[in-house]
Amino acid sequence: MKTLLILLIGLTSFVSYSQHAPKKQKHSTAAGTLWGYWGYNRSAYSKSNMRFVGPGYDFTMKGAVAHDNPSPFDATVYFNPKKITIPQFNARVGYYFRNHYAISFGYDHMKYIFADNNEVYLSGEISPEVGDTSWSGVYSEEPITTDRNHFHYENSDGLNYLRFELTRSDRWFTVGQNEWFAFTTNIGVGLGSLLSFNDFTFAGRKNMRTISMSGYGLSLHAGPRFEFFRHAFIQTNFSGGFMHQLKVRTRPNDPGSYARHAYGYVSFETVIGFILYIRPKNGCNTCPEW
Repeated sequence: MKTLLILLIGLTSFVSYSQHAPKKQKHSTAAGTLWGYWGYNRSAYSKSNMRFVGPGYDFTMKGAVAHDNPSPFDATVYFNPKKITIPQFNARVGYYFRNHYAISFGYDHMKYIFADNNEVYLSGEISPEVGDTSWSGVYSEEPITTDRNHFHYENSDGLNYLRFELTRSDRWFTVGQNEWFAFTTNIGVGLGSLLSFNDFTFAGRKNMRTISMSGYGLSLHAGPRFEFFRHAFIQTNFSGGFMHQLKVRTRPNDPGSYARHAYGYVSFETVIGFILYIRPKNGCNTCPEW
């Protein structure tokens, strides 16, 4: 009887504590937290071996060099809702599905510009029927220097990396009783597809904004996040990975004309973002264990 009475008292105390236990405010990396950001990037690319296929030609340029195309800072562009997508930008929204772990989807708008006066090794065959006899012939890793007026390739309207990312976040310290400032680090892995807007000049013909889902990317991402007043942050990201463009369409009305290559990339991003707490309070996280 005494044992039963002790158990009843203990159960009553447990239920009472559970009902009245203080609920804590969620922190930014807790399950049930939604976040998003917008910002801008710089990127760099490794050399690649670019293959071009089309009517009358099939050739490869070995050791091609490319660069990004940052927009000079102009407040009328960067702060104009109608023009903010012109520079190289990053947009992302994510959700912490469990403490410290978030899944997100975003849009990394980069630009890939084939360098002027590119010194490459040309292999393959170009028929006189392409319309530019200066290029016709059979090549076997012959060194040439490209001329922008006769040959140019770029994804200036977008080398767009549409990717999912799995992120691990850790808060290292906070400042103030109300946590007006917090320092968090993020590390993640990304996987996605490449949407290309291609400009191509070859054999006296120039086509612009030829759109294609051209390949896939794999990437790693890491960087610090500086949080303010629990709902806003500034974040820098260091990214790197591999991109494989299997088939970049180069002529809008000819599916058989395409480019193909693979390369590495690195990127640095600065973004600003928001934090929303879908369930703003934690439950009883300190209930006694029996």
